Parts: sequence; C-alpha cells; structure tokens
Amino acid sequence: MKLNKSIYNNLPIIVSYLYILLFVYAAVSKIIDFQNFQVQLGQSPLLGAFAGFISYTVISFELLIALLLSYSRTRNIGIHLACILMVLFTLYIFIVLNYSTFIPCSCGGVLESMSWKTHLWFNIIFVILAWVSLNVIYKYNRKINFRVLAIILTSSIFMFGLYMASDNIIYKRNNFVRRFPPFPTKRVDVKDLKFNSYYFAGKDEKNVYLGNHSAPALIVVLDTTLTVANNYNIKITDTLFDFHNIQLRVSPPYFFLFDGTVPCVFRGNLNDSIALLQTTEIPGFTKAVVIDSSTLAIRTLSEKRENLLSTIDIHTGQVKKSAPNLLQKQIDGLFDTDGTLQYSSKQEKLVYLYYYRNEYTVTDYELNLLKRGNTIDTTSRAKIKMEYVESRKERKFSAPPFLVNRISAIHNNLLFVNSMLPGRYDEIKMWKNANVIDVYDILTKTYVMSFYIYKIDGDKIDDLIVTNSHLFVLIGSNLVSYKLSESLQSKYKN
Repeated sequence: MKLNKSIYNNLPIIVSYLYILLFVYAAVSKIIDFQNFQVQLGQSPLLGAFAGFISYTVISFELLIALLLSYSRTRNIGIHLACILMVLFTLYIFIVLNYSTFIPCSCGGVLESMSWKTHLWFNIIFVILAWVSLNVIYKYNRKINFRVLAIILTSSIFMFGLYMASDNIIYKRNNFVRRFPPFPTKRVDVKDLKFNSYYFAGKDEKNVYLGNHSAPALIVVLDTTLTVANNYNIKITDTLFDFHNIQLRVSPPYFFLFDGTVPCVFRGNLNDSIALLQTTEIPGFTKAVVIDSSTLAIRTLSEKRENLLSTIDIHTGQVKKSAPNLLQKQIDGLFDTDGTLQYSSKQEKLVYLYYYRNEYTVTDYELNLLKRGNTIDTTSRAKIKMEYVESRKERKFSAPPFLVNRISAIHNNLLFVNSMLPGRYDEIKMWKNANVIDVYDILTKTYVMSFYIYKIDGDKIDDLIVTNSHLFVLIGSNLVSYKLSESLQSKYKN
C-alpha cells in the first residue's frame, strides 16, 4: 500500500521525466535532421503553409517545456504546457487521419517508426498521463478537469482553424509550397523507340498517337501497354510546298498536317490516310492546336510584331477571331509572352501557359477570356533581357531567360506543368534526378498536387500527354507510361 501511495504521490514527477525524455529526444532528432523535418512539414496537409514558422516553434516549445519540467518550482506550469502541446499533436493526427486528402510522412524522432494510428494512441496516453498528474497535484479539484476540457476545446478550434487557413493558402494563395501525396502515379512500362525525334500528336480514350520530326508522314499508334496498335503512312496530295518543320496533330478520326512558315493546312481521315490540301491562305504562326475538324487556334504575330492568339477556318484560311488583349505584355510582347498552348476538348477551353512567369490564361473555344490563373511559384514578372540586333533586324535574348514553366499538357480540367523552379521545402537532391510535375484545376484556379517523373540517363522530359487513366512522357528515345492513381483521376470533371 505504501509503495502504491508513493507511486501515486510521485506520479507528476514520473510523468514529468517521461515528458522530458520524449520532448528532448524528439527535439534533438528534429535538430539533427532539421532540413528533412522542414521538408516533411512542408508536405503536411495541415501545416504546410506555415512550415517555416512551425518548424522552429515546435522545437523551441519542446525544449522549453522539458526545461520547465526539470525544476520543482516550474513543474506545474510545465505539465500544463505539456498537456496543451500533446493535445495539439493529438488533434493534428486526428485531422490528418480523418479529413486530409492524403497522409504525409511522420516528422521524425521517436514517432517516425510508428504508424499514424499507433502515433495517435501514443499521444492520447500521454494526454491522459498529464491530465491524471494535474489531478494528483490539485487533489482532484473539479476546476482542473474544466481546465483540461477548456484546453481540448480551445486546441480543437485552433487546429481546425489552422487546417482551414493552410488549406486555403496551399490551394488558392500558395506561397510556393508543393504537396507530394503518396503514389499519385505509378510507373508501368518503358519502351525504347530507338529515336529521339518522336513527339505526341494526339490521343483518344484508348491510344496515344506519335508523330516523328524525321518521318513526318508516319503516325505511330500505341495503346496504354505501349504496344504498337497501328501505323499509318500518310499520303500527301500536294508536295510542291517547301516545308521546314511539318507538325502532325491527330484528333480522331482526323489528322492534320501544317507548318507555320508555310500558308497551308492538310487534313485527312485515318481510315484512308490521305492528306488533302484545305487552304493556302493561312497566316504564319508559331503555335497551333486543333479545336474541331475545321478550326485551329494559332499563335501568330500582330502588326506590332507581338504574339497574338487567333482562330482560323482551315477550309478558307480566314481568321475567325483575333484576341489582341489575351496575352499580356510586360516587356516586348513577343518573348515575354512566349508559352505553351493547349486545348481541352472535354471542357472546350484553351489554356495558354507562360514560360517566364507564373500565369496561365483560360478562354473558351472562341477566345473569350474566362479566367487568369497562377502557378504556385512566385515569379510574376518575366525575367528576360533583350537586345535588338540591327544587322539582322531581330530581337534576341542578351542573357539566358529565367524559365518558370517548361512543358504542359491538359486533360479535361487538369493542367499538368513541368516546373523548373524548386519550391520552399522541396528536396533539392530530387531535382538532380527527377522532373517535377505540378497539377492545376483550371476551373477553380487551384493547385492540386505535385509528383516526380524520374529522368532517364540524365535526360529531362521532352513531351507529355495525359489520358483518363495514364500519363505518358517522352524522355530521349524512351516512351514511359504511368498509371494515374484513383485519387488523381477523381479530380477530373467531365
């Protein structure tokens, strides 16, 4: 009985030592691997937006509470603070397990080897120990139970408020913190195409279509297993044009051939592979996407020699509509507005993504502005230097441009962007071995997630295309297929 009473009376001291051991070990583990700790906080669905501040605050509080628990005069305060901190930790895990779209990695220390559910029960036990210790100290005074209940309620309000604020910042007002949910894509297969001159020409529900710069009359069709489903050899009805860079686009059952430096467009049907000349009156252009069987959206030059988006009728070559105010000039209207042009047939929307700034423009198929969105990096103004070469009558870069967004692809409402800039808590070593793909919802102008595509022999992605179930990338002479997770596919809106 005396032993039990002795343990009971010394319970606050025993619990204090357990908390000291836990907090010191956890804090030291975080300090030793601080960069990794910050990276893991940055991936947190609850704390990612505040990872920098919280990483220092948590370590400081853990050490401060351990210090307070070490002295008898401050032990009571220490147990109160330990209870508060452990309640916050417990609520964090509860929210992650029940409300988060994904579960991140643990934050190191003694808890790293635990599962999240084990981690939850571990914390609950320590909350109970703190609560019992406070009751022993205050001799089961009713006020102490109300105090603990108030701690839990206040902490709950605080943590859910933090969750809502972080969620809003990450997805709508991102401060360049990426989220890498577990396994959004799974590498399925790799096919060596033997040549690095292939590019994606189109897709349908079952297949992807490849064009080849070296063999412009060839269409290679592959299914999702990277098995060659068909080959088409295009027959061009008029070969008198002096082509420089023929581009192939496939929008089943049609295919299109054009070269922006030559004022003509060919169209054919995959059933007979005959490319028929449609017009010889199309203005020169530098980008083009297929809207429908008779319409292209192009990027051409205005009278001021600035980039201009237009739609054209491929049968007559006439411009249907030009939108001079869509591409927003910052420096010269040409290089500063350079970018990628994509069209979502499901959404009937065009997306223009700038290379050198964190912005994209969404229009309908008639080039009516719908919205302007931002990528998550912070480069809002193009960082380029230009010079006019008088002898050539040309504007050229006088220094390497600061590239922000490199390659893009769109499927339904999701825009996939190969970003060139590391985020605040990205693992820099990953950038040496992988390409980063950021995903955005063009309907809500929100950031969705990020994932890595590993390089092959040090080569970066040359092109990418997305279907309902797969992501395909060209890296050098290799075609790689990735299966999209159900959580990523669920983001599509038809």
